[in-house]
Amino acid sequence: MRPIRAAAIAVALAAIPAVAVVVFTQEAVGHGTMGTPVSRVYQCYLEGPEAPKSAACKQAVAIGGTQPLYDWNEINQANAAGNHRNIIPDGRLCSGGRDKYAGFDQPRADWVATTIPTSGSFTFQYRVTAQHPGMFDLYVTKQGWNPAAALKWSDLEATPFLHVADPPVVNGYYVFSGNLPTGHTGRHVIYAIWQRYLNLSNEAFYSCSDVIFGSAPTSPPPTTSSPSPTTSPTQSPTASPTPTATGTYPAWAAWVSYTVGTRVSYMGRNYQCRQSHTSQPGWEPPNAAALWLAI
Repeated sequence: MRPIRAAAIAVALAAIPAVAVVVFTQEAVGHGTMGTPVSRVYQCYLEGPEAPKSAACKQAVAIGGTQPLYDWNEINQANAAGNHRNIIPDGRLCSGGRDKYAGFDQPRADWVATTIPTSGSFTFQYRVTAQHPGMFDLYVTKQGWNPAAALKWSDLEATPFLHVADPPVVNGYYVFSGNLPTGHTGRHVIYAIWQRYLNLSNEAFYSCSDVIFGSAPTSPPPTTSSPSPTTSPTQSPTASPTPTATGTYPAWAAWVSYTVGTRVSYMGRNYQCRQSHTSQPGWEPPNAAALWLAI
């Protein structure tokens, strides 16, 4: 999923029909991660893979490079089949046991965190780029957990505080609500496991979302825009503005309607919409030469 420069992709796809380009892009994208409360990998991606702002994300890039941020939606195990504790070792939960994402296993107390209530109902938003039937299990760290120590399975409550099957998709997010665990205050990790149905696939996806139990959340419900980058360790994502024909727009935006003439900026290059369309999750201008013209 490394971004491809517009000039190279235009040559490679010049003779391919627009329909074929769409199919290629959909197959190329990964699958998903927690969006609200934001996961470590997605937060670092939103900060900007080439120049992240928070100290934790900078160190994640120093450990694993920028590619894991661009591939934020594929922290997975292809053959998990529900055996998560057997195939992912202690200290490797946030990376899903994959060396590629080792930077997100860092034991530190300054990961960007979303402030959430200490109890009551909460609406979770799981950012998805490829929908799969399956089940979500959300675990939380035990009260007294030490964020400066590597996250172990024994640091999590024994059972998930929320189990959901096949939630609806709203504007590029699986959206589901449930009661938050009680008796938790301060900094914690919510660990999400998305297991596809075993009769269809053994694949599972994992994410760590840093949270602070303490007050009402500031995150809005799903909109037609993805969350904006945040720089404060306790600030929740906010919505992005709607693009205009003369303005610029972040390349990571999803499910946005573009009209002919809309200009976007991506990886230091400018592109102009050449065909009205609605973007798919994870869509980036260089991957759609039929829709975007480098200017």
